[in-house]
Amino acid sequence: MDILIKIIQLILALTILVVVHEFGHFITARIFKTRVEKFYIFFNPNFSLFRCKKVHGKWRFAFFCKNVPEKYITHERIDPITNKKETTYESIDLSALPLDDWRTDEETTEFGIGWVPLGGYCKIAGMIDESMDIEQMKQPAQPWEFRSKPAWQRLIVMVGGVVMNVITAYVIFTGLLISQGSQYLPTSEVNKYGIRTSSLAQELGLKDGDKILSVNGEYIEDFSQIPMQLLLEDSEYIEVERNGEKVKVELPEDAIAKMVNSRGALMSYRIPFVIHDVVSGSIAQKAGMQKGDRIIKINEKYVPYYNEFVTEMANYANQNVDVAVVRGNDTLTFDVQLSNDAKLGISAEPMLEYKKQEYTFLQAIPEGFSKTGKELSDYWKQLKLIFNPSTKAYESLGGFISIGSIFPSSFDWIAFWRLTAFLSIVLAVMNILPIPALDGGHVLFLLYEIITRRKPNDKFMEIAQMVGLFILLGLLIFANGNDILRLFQ
Repeated sequence: MDILIKIIQLILALTILVVVHEFGHFITARIFKTRVEKFYIFFNPNFSLFRCKKVHGKWRFAFFCKNVPEKYITHERIDPITNKKETTYESIDLSALPLDDWRTDEETTEFGIGWVPLGGYCKIAGMIDESMDIEQMKQPAQPWEFRSKPAWQRLIVMVGGVVMNVITAYVIFTGLLISQGSQYLPTSEVNKYGIRTSSLAQELGLKDGDKILSVNGEYIEDFSQIPMQLLLEDSEYIEVERNGEKVKVELPEDAIAKMVNSRGALMSYRIPFVIHDVVSGSIAQKAGMQKGDRIIKINEKYVPYYNEFVTEMANYANQNVDVAVVRGNDTLTFDVQLSNDAKLGISAEPMLEYKKQEYTFLQAIPEGFSKTGKELSDYWKQLKLIFNPSTKAYESLGGFISIGSIFPSSFDWIAFWRLTAFLSIVLAVMNILPIPALDGGHVLFLLYEIITRRKPNDKFMEIAQMVGLFILLGLLIFANGNDILRLFQ
């Protein structure tokens, strides 16, 4: 059930973002009086779950139907001399079709829902895109086609999708700031008791109990941003307070590579284990433990912090242990018999205070811009790591399983919208990459045309589109292959 909920959230988020992205292309194309032949949610090879179109002023609908044939008849023959296949396209005489045939009204857009629940598309007339509608490109250019428009208009149409994704992320971030505010754990709070280090953090030179003073000389207010600062800003050292003294921890040259390929958190906070609640009927209650007791020892081993207690207790499943606590001015010891899960039935008192900032509507507007800009900048820096062979970040590249796994296993609308905003940033950045078949590839060719005043010919664009599709297919296979390999590791 948990996996199903994650899948539903993933499909819903991607559907929203693809519709928004394609709408950016759609609305800019219509502004410049360019025909948009189809606008589909999901892909519809041979078959559509639903489609509709306004035909000669009247809306027509169809459900669970085969796709309407295109406006051309394809003829194929094998040349008897060269033995090569030749393809020709014959235009259908639309005037000979019944008036209620959808193809007779070329000016309106067909909207629909496909049956392959990934992505969607906006088919713009006279444009070489993923539909590879080559037969249309062989016909004389029409004034309402994409290829007939000035280069600057085509450029705006191509960036329309990316712009809409950025706007969507901004709207979501701003809405969350208004409704939820922002909350983070200040580094100063973590420094009350020092950090809890992972094995990787210890490799980098950090120790449990270190208090983070600065990264490359800069104090980081939000504790959760410290690993990101280390990863993205080419940090060379961390300054910490250790046993009352300032220590400069120099980071090794391969620090970024190690962080990129690490699965767990680099560091966390640690807190004393003060009992917040005792479960009724639990081992702790039967032993006599109470709320407010501070656990300090297990079998004479000093474990003043929560993480140390949990790690040590795991060694005593189904055994008797002595648990020492401080209650007021007294130290009490309880003899308890643990079960196979080695748990007492208690929870820890939250000892650190999160900082929360509330925003009015007017305050959230500029803060939303700042948040969106930072997310764009951070993701662009992360993407650059993937193309740096020394970091081996490409090994951590993930596909649909990795994306789906970031969603919670229960439906939380706040978490859903935060992740949707993040994925909108990802979609914007990925689409603007200068790869043929992506918006960025089209933008690259359009910039070339604007600068040189020479338009790449259609044959070149067809080949570039095919190369781009192969590149994207390769990346898709590689990313999802990584996911599958990780399942067996």
